[in-house]
This record gives sequence, C-alpha cells and structure tokens, in this order.
Amino acid sequence: MSKSNGKSPKLHNAMWPGLVGKGDDEGQEPSISLDRMLELTQAAEVDGQKFEGIDYFLFLPHTDPKSSDDEIRAIADRIASKGFTVGSLVAPVWPGTVGDSAMGDETARQKFLEAVKVGCRIADIFNRHGIRQYGVIRIDSAEFGVEKWRQNPVANTKRIAETFREAAKIATDHGERLAAEGEICWAGMHSWKDMLDLLEEVGQPETVGFQADLAHTYLYLLGYNAPEHALLQPDYSEEDFYRAYETMTDKLRPWTIDFHVAQNNGEVHGAGDHEKTGKHCPADDPNGKLDIVRCAGYWLKDAEQRGIRHICWDGCMFSNAMLEISSTWNTILEKMITVRNTHGWN
Repeated sequence: MSKSNGKSPKLHNAMWPGLVGKGDDEGQEPSISLDRMLELTQAAEVDGQKFEGIDYFLFLPHTDPKSSDDEIRAIADRIASKGFTVGSLVAPVWPGTVGDSAMGDETARQKFLEAVKVGCRIADIFNRHGIRQYGVIRIDSAEFGVEKWRQNPVANTKRIAETFREAAKIATDHGERLAAEGEICWAGMHSWKDMLDLLEEVGQPETVGFQADLAHTYLYLLGYNAPEHALLQPDYSEEDFYRAYETMTDKLRPWTIDFHVAQNNGEVHGAGDHEKTGKHCPADDPNGKLDIVRCAGYWLKDAEQRGIRHICWDGCMFSNAMLEISSTWNTILEKMITVRNTHGWN
C-alpha cells in the first residue's frame, strides 16, 4: 500500500516518454508499450511511497482514438489493476495524429477541434469508470516551428486563440479544462511572453490555462526561439536566475493548471518529428541547471486554489535503456516526494 497519507498533490508518471521521439525512422528507438510503461511505473518505490497515478497520451500505439467505449473501459481496467488513477490526458492535436495546426486553414482547424473532442470523449469514459477524478486535457498550437508564425505574429496569434476558444466550448460542454503546453517548439507559444499574449487573447482563464514544465520553461528564460524575450544571459548568476524565474512565474503562474516536474541541462534535443524541443534530463543529471524542488515551489504556490490536484514527471526523449532501469524511476519518485513534502498540502 502506498503511503500517501492523504497528502496532495498526487504523484503521477507520464506514459508518453515511451512514445515521443520513438518510431521506425532512422535513428529512432522503438516505442515502449503502455503495459510496459505501467509496469516500470508500478515497480518504483521509495520508503513505501509509490506513484499514485499516470498522465496519458491518447494516440497509437498506446490508444487508438477510434476505440469503442468498451475498449476504453478495458484500458481503464488495465490501468486500475496496477493501482493507478488517471490524471491529465494529452489530446492528439498534431498533424499525423487526429488533429492539425490551430493556426491553419479551416480544414486544419476542424481537425484540431476533432482531436479535442476525442480527448473529451475518452475523458468522459474514464470519469464515468471512476479511474479519473481530476486533471486537464492538454493541447498546444500544433504548429511546429515558429517561422510561419513570424510572418504575421499578431494575426497568427489571433488565429490560434480563435481555435482555442472553439476548443474551450467543447471542453466546457464536457466539464473539462484545457491546458496549453509551454514549449519552445510550438508557434505562438514559444516564449513566455508569446504564451502569455496567447492566453490573454483567448481570455477564458476558467477553461483555457497553462501547462508548465520545468524543463521547457527554463528555455523560456534563455529566449531560445525568441531572443527578444530572454530574461537571462548565458553567464547569469544564481541571483540573476531566481530574479528572472520569479518574473516569469509571476506572469504565468496565475494561468497554470497543470504542472510537470522535470530537469533540463540548457540544451535542446531532436528526435523524429520532435526536432528542437526542450531536453528532459534525469532527475539527478550532474549537468542539470535546475534546483528542481526550489523551482517547483514558484509554480506550486497557491496551486490548490487553481485546482491542481496532481503533479507529473515528464521524461521525454530518455533512451529506452534509461527508461528500463529501475533506479531511473526511483530517483525520479524520490525527487517528486521531496517536491510534495516541501510544497504540498494535506
């Protein structure tokens, strides 16, 4: 029995590190099945504490978005059999999945909205099943790279916001909230300032909020894809870092409704269709730039009031060999426990 002792937020592991950047293309490793990701997560334990849930990507090979209600309930049963709940769900909004660019033409935008419907439909089934009682549906602009957006930033941000407002209507009908993932690769969301501008343009904080990831938002500080919005220079001091960190989190924290614990070494990483994204590192990476526990506190201040009931570890782009080592997960879980003990609530 996991010793959560009624503490919040609950500790979740993401299933998508077994999928993101994986595949059959040259230089890629094969994906890791849902069942194996569940097994690896279930095996982690630190002083009697285990992961309490998972966050889940709604696409193949883990889930066919066209699955019947019975097939989705069977997946819920498999997850429950490992002792887990389900938290946030990642809608398949990208080209090549169900969706397409939120900045695109009308056909593309309708595909994006269809992906949000898929997310809400599966959320409904999980909710009725009882395996899911909290969490959001995660989206992004599904416009990979910023060059096209830069051709007309104001109009393109308005276009994405228009799509997000339509998506918000769908989410509201299902009692769900949408969290836009802050990551440097998504057009219109590629810097802290552009992300804030988009959220304010959408203007529906009760339904459309921000998903903060420690690794990705560190690159926001550096202005990797938006030098004009950099808050840090390469030779920054510790004092410079936390001054900049407070500036960024004060702006984005009021919008933050989903949170990923992660580490970053200041580099970007590419694999397959995820070229030049924020690089996630092991929790104990000696080159990690973040004091994970201290940085998490900036995002988790007043988290309960914003409806956050769980936090999730994100380790995208970890090698399969690293994912298969039990110490990887125990180290991650230990860091998650420290984050909760330091910044959580009963």
